[in-house]
Amino acid sequence: MRHSLRPIFIGLLTATAATAGAAQPKPSARVRKMVARMPVEQLVGQLVMPWLLGNYVGFDADGLAQARMWIDSLKVGGIIISIGSPMDVASKLNFLQRRSKLPLLIASDLEGGAAFRFPGATPFPTNMGVGAGGRVEDAELMGRVTGVEGRAVGVHLAFAPDADINNNPANPIINTRSFGGDPATVARMVVAAIKGTRSAGMLTTVKHFPGHGDTETDSHISLPVIRADWDRLSAVELVPFKAAIAAGVDVVMSAHIALPRFSGDSTQPATLSSAVLTGLLRDSLGFRGLTVTDALDMGALVSTYGGGEATVRAFEAGSDLLLMPANPRDAISAMTAAVKSGRITKARLRVSVLRVMAIKEKLGLFKRRTVSLDRVGVIVGQQKFLDSAKAIAARSLVLVRDSNAALATIRQGNASLALVSYGDDGSSTLARQLIRRAIKATTFRLVPTSGPASYDSARTLLAQAPTAVFSVAVRVASGTGNISMPRALADLIGETSQARPTVLVSFGSPYLLTQTPGVHALLLAWTTNAATEEAVANAFAGAAITGRLPIDLPPGYRIGDGLILPARNRTDATIRR
Repeated sequence: MRHSLRPIFIGLLTATAATAGAAQPKPSARVRKMVARMPVEQLVGQLVMPWLLGNYVGFDADGLAQARMWIDSLKVGGIIISIGSPMDVASKLNFLQRRSKLPLLIASDLEGGAAFRFPGATPFPTNMGVGAGGRVEDAELMGRVTGVEGRAVGVHLAFAPDADINNNPANPIINTRSFGGDPATVARMVVAAIKGTRSAGMLTTVKHFPGHGDTETDSHISLPVIRADWDRLSAVELVPFKAAIAAGVDVVMSAHIALPRFSGDSTQPATLSSAVLTGLLRDSLGFRGLTVTDALDMGALVSTYGGGEATVRAFEAGSDLLLMPANPRDAISAMTAAVKSGRITKARLRVSVLRVMAIKEKLGLFKRRTVSLDRVGVIVGQQKFLDSAKAIAARSLVLVRDSNAALATIRQGNASLALVSYGDDGSSTLARQLIRRAIKATTFRLVPTSGPASYDSARTLLAQAPTAVFSVAVRVASGTGNISMPRALADLIGETSQARPTVLVSFGSPYLLTQTPGVHALLLAWTTNAATEEAVANAFAGAAITGRLPIDLPPGYRIGDGLILPARNRTDATIRR
């Protein structure tokens, strides 16, 4: 199949992509001998990477029994580590590395920095926030700090940067994870992030191939379908991926999306398509590194194929690493049976295992696989990293509009505010930071479970202040299927905008104007963390606002738009220590 389709893709290549970037590591004779002696079950195990929470648990406790089984019985080749403090993660990974006969390849979703998974690491804006700042140097710095902090806790592979073009405002799962909506700009940011991350000795991944930005369905729930033709894919979605391959990216992650104008099947995800993962990615784009699936427990796959069969089909399509199968034991059993029946050849299996083992060898894991716990506190969250993140956060802020001088009045120091916050994280950093800057603010918090009584209390507070500020954090959340404000909150903002100057600060999705068209000022801040909330407080106190939209924003704002405000002379002097 892929050979008959190959001429279609030759035209997609660019001169830079054809060079295919840096050379991929070759396994040594020692590793080849090691792989040649492995039984089928162990070969398969080397390709499976289950997911593990990074929280503290005693090494002999029931809470770690499953992970011990993965290593002792299934002999998995790697682990995807998730949320936990840097010290807890490092300690747990050291324990698992010592327990495993072969070194484990450790991966983590580190979009927007190591703090995305490890609280206490350096908190950067989201990728889209970095894109709004307009400096590729910021993307490179974020990548470098991510690599340094990630390696310090024992992570070798970042499932980052995201190379999707977010050109669909209704996309419920990419959104601010993307650097923006312009293919060339996203490509430059992606390449810079790869360069920075790799400079710290960490492997990089671009995702979600061949592009997940123009969808309206969350693939954690069901299968998105992209009906773009190949001229469009080459000119838009594939641009960052081709640039990443030319820059030597180590890993490409597939997307659980259907491309019927390519495969002829609106029910087959790209993860299971040899035309996509072999014909397009390897044969035409010349990628020679590791290919990995997106999570194999996602609804777009499991509901149709079942966990074991989805794993086998993903491998047949061209994947090397098999991430987060719904049941690792079932996945390994299904793969082993497929090899023993002849459905998958042992030679094909060894090709993928050798790629994985060569990566481990390149990382030096056969010589040292643990990290120094004494160094974690020295490296992770160090002050120079935090200062850099604050500077990037300040550059990321975008003032989309400021009619009626709603924000300008606050910046002059003449306003008393009613601050109504909405989100699910309970952060009160912005309120504290405003008070420290001598900005008078009374506050009220709403959460997703707030009912009519809470909204009535918020109305009472808003009625007593001349200026209203809404701090809203509506962010991507897997499995929700949408990314919008509750109707009650949108109505409250609309009512308030009719009565008094109203500022909306979005600490998440930028696409909120369609729900609140009458709001006077919109400031985009991208995410809730200490750095971005401090940046917003500084902007309210008069700091410069210099970011520009990295996306088209309905109902009529374009990439590059944004009100640029120079600094006023009250920011630092009014901070109360």
